[in-house]
Amino acid sequence: MFFSDCQSRANVVYCSYMNLCDLQPYTGKRVCVALSGGRDSVALLHEFFSRGKQYGIVLSALTCEHGIRGEQSLRDLGFVRDLCNKWDIPLRVFSACVPERAKKSGRGLEEEGRIFRYECYAEVLSSGAADLVATAHHEDDFAETVLFRLCRGTSLTGLASIGEYDGIVRPLLHVTRAQIDRYAAENGLSWVEDESNADTRYTRNALRHDVIPALERAIPGATAHLVAFALSGAEDDRYLYTLAENAVVKKEDGIRISASLPFPVFSRACILAMKELGIVRDYTRANVEEISSLRALQSGRRASLPKGAEAVREGDEIVFPFRREESTEEIPFRLGTLAFGDYLIEAGEGESGDGLYLDLDSLPEGCQIRCRREGDIFRPFGGGEKKLKKFLSDKKIPARVGRSVPLVALGKEIYVVCGTEISDRVKVTDKTKRKGYIRLGKRR
Repeated sequence: MFFSDCQSRANVVYCSYMNLCDLQPYTGKRVCVALSGGRDSVALLHEFFSRGKQYGIVLSALTCEHGIRGEQSLRDLGFVRDLCNKWDIPLRVFSACVPERAKKSGRGLEEEGRIFRYECYAEVLSSGAADLVATAHHEDDFAETVLFRLCRGTSLTGLASIGEYDGIVRPLLHVTRAQIDRYAAENGLSWVEDESNADTRYTRNALRHDVIPALERAIPGATAHLVAFALSGAEDDRYLYTLAENAVVKKEDGIRISASLPFPVFSRACILAMKELGIVRDYTRANVEEISSLRALQSGRRASLPKGAEAVREGDEIVFPFRREESTEEIPFRLGTLAFGDYLIEAGEGESGDGLYLDLDSLPEGCQIRCRREGDIFRPFGGGEKKLKKFLSDKKIPARVGRSVPLVALGKEIYVVCGTEISDRVKVTDKTKRKGYIRLGKRR
């Protein structure tokens, strides 16, 4: 849209001949523009500065000084300060030594710099200083990102990660670099140029200066089509995640998902389950594929995940157990109500409506309540002898559950697997004089 519109604000005279983007969605909002001092962010700031008032937009800016380019970084910071002072725009400055951060984290400079910037955006939003942070990513940036990630190998989710989320908006996402150039020229804007942007040894610069132009010459409109593809993929991805969210079942012992889900939904459900366990950025495609392989294996098989988590095949489900430390607790057995771990154990004389019955006089002195240990032996009701581990497996009790079930034991001999079975040694017979019961419940 072209028009003539000469105005004056804060002793600054400017003439705008084109609207760079639609400001209507930001009506009445407090918008903080991420300002690097480069052409794109200066143009975005000018667009909000020149037209934001008519939409009731309260404007501010932030800048992130990375400490990567030495004197050039300080020069850029000085330019940004001067520009915001000239246009009377409040500016918040964040500084960090990204190279030092990268050394400590083991990440590359580009990735560490991106993390630093998004930490700054989050700080502005969480502090209540602004409702939205606006970045100057444009259509060409988006296309470069899509092409870069396709060539490196990415998921549908990865293709659209430059989109809008968590209070971060991209007003220029459908604006080309050429349109920004024209806007900057028409408004006589000045900016600083990062000299490294011309160095095609960097992958991003090679895409920008060599690959994308060649692609546009070969297939006119390729840039816009890459962006449209990624945005369409983002819609599909959101829908699949909605299905995945409905498929994730959170229970007391862990997170469960059906093993029969179609892979596009199953894989996203796995990612959601891992995030519930605190695995937010550490998972890989290989983790998802390993979890998926459990679907073809028998119950009890497991896959190790980052941060000590695991996924277990249990029946028709894949379970992501909540992590608990192995219990070494041991308390003397007695009649009454006993708290043990996540359980309540009620033991008493006589009969009860439910629970396990046993001959109390057959129970040896000194029995303890504890969890399973290696080498435990159990004599199931009806005779015979088994390793406790084998008995629990035969009962289809998952290993992770069997490790926490309370036992009444003396040494390696197990007399009661609470909630499941008593030993043949303490069964009720015609000679029993003192009948008792043991009932297992969950602590509230």
